[in-house]
Amino acid sequence: MRIESLWNGDGGEVMGMADDRNADITGLTCDSREVKPGYLFAALPGLQSDGRDFIYDALDRGAVCVLAQSGTVLEKQHQDISLLIDDNPRRRFALMAARFFDVQPETIVAVTGTNGKTSVVSLVRQIWTNLGRSAASLGTLGISAPGRETVGSLTTPDPAGLHQDVHDLAVEGVSHLAVEASSHGLSQYRLDGVKIGAAAFTNLTRDHLDYHSSMDEYLTAKARLFSEVMVPGGTAVLNADAPEFATLTKICLTQGHKIFSYGLKQGDIRCDSIVATQTGFRLEINAQGARADVALPLIGNFQILNVLCAVGLVLAGGEDANAVLQTLSVLEGASGRLQRIKGHPTGAEIFIDYAHTPEALASVLRALRPHTKGKLSVVFGCGGDRDTGKRAEMGLVAHALADKIIITDDNPRSEDPSEIRHQILSACPQAQEIGGRAEAIATAAAELEADDLLIIAGKGHEENQIIGDKIIPFSDVDVTEAALKELGS
Repeated sequence: MRIESLWNGDGGEVMGMADDRNADITGLTCDSREVKPGYLFAALPGLQSDGRDFIYDALDRGAVCVLAQSGTVLEKQHQDISLLIDDNPRRRFALMAARFFDVQPETIVAVTGTNGKTSVVSLVRQIWTNLGRSAASLGTLGISAPGRETVGSLTTPDPAGLHQDVHDLAVEGVSHLAVEASSHGLSQYRLDGVKIGAAAFTNLTRDHLDYHSSMDEYLTAKARLFSEVMVPGGTAVLNADAPEFATLTKICLTQGHKIFSYGLKQGDIRCDSIVATQTGFRLEINAQGARADVALPLIGNFQILNVLCAVGLVLAGGEDANAVLQTLSVLEGASGRLQRIKGHPTGAEIFIDYAHTPEALASVLRALRPHTKGKLSVVFGCGGDRDTGKRAEMGLVAHALADKIIITDDNPRSEDPSEIRHQILSACPQAQEIGGRAEAIATAAAELEADDLLIIAGKGHEENQIIGDKIIPFSDVDVTEAALKELGS
């Protein structure tokens, strides 16, 4: 694709030889190490480094065009290279990636919020699939599509990677796509250019304050999905139970979006009756006037909210409400999201969940309490090099809601693991401290009695542990299953 076609002439400035504007761009990237001959290199500003420091590395590798922020000037010997200048090169790069990878599934929805994104996109994909659509989901767990499971490393990939994934799914025949929209991805303009017709908001609780300076800034990043990213005149699926509902509604109405509200007992999509069962819930769901009794095989009130949110997104895509409600009784939870691990010799229940914020941990513990006849136990830690303020808060949550607590390591990264544990223990001094996560899980499992329930929180689907500068293979699921096998031998 030629430079002029990618640039599209809408603002910004093109510098360099005019003839180069007609040069063919064979690929684009913001990582100079991935540059190949004919590529466009986006020299984006970052928290740890400045992409402009890698421009000449990219040119040495064959880049024929550079995108950079205002004030960038190339050395004299590179004046024949087209330099594209923009005040917001991150957003410009995303829009250029959208033009370069120009094919997208006909129906795309997105979901943002602190908790629930992964579950919602998985549920949306399952509902669409059960309705006969060729559907995929993209986010923290990677890509799940017909005949394809790809493990991911970021909730929202960089623009070039994201738009290539979206393009490839469309080429593979996917017509319906559900995407997670992280606050990092939104604030860094990674999703711009994705033709999102409906978007949902789950909740906002403390997280990522090592990146966002305040909760207000955190909400502003989330709100970009509705104010700037989603196609004008789309449909916003908003949590009526969330304190942010009124603010987001106002933002959406200014963009001409329709509003679908959802909540446990209020909203366009709600439950008229909720009865907990041993394996989940018996629900009477009202979806914009369509009603159905549903045996939901998922545990936790927050999972009910996730299902209602997913229903809203699917309805926003034009599906029949009665047909949608008939698919809910066969839904499955996402990997690492209240994932049940069977096989304890006493019959005790064990669940693994990604909960790594105070509110998420509280939601999980409250969700499991009605299903616990004996003691409710929890194993968790907190990540290093991240928001330190939530550590004591998570300790307080565990102290208030669990019967037995083991504090262990999560991903300590460069921090002293014992200091992280100490900060958590300051709020729950009665807890047991076991630094090694595998030992903590094995100990908790060995202490379970017949009617007890254990939740292992914080890492969920993750398959490694970051200690210092080392990434060590580690799966809560595998470690738990190994511990149960040892107990049963």
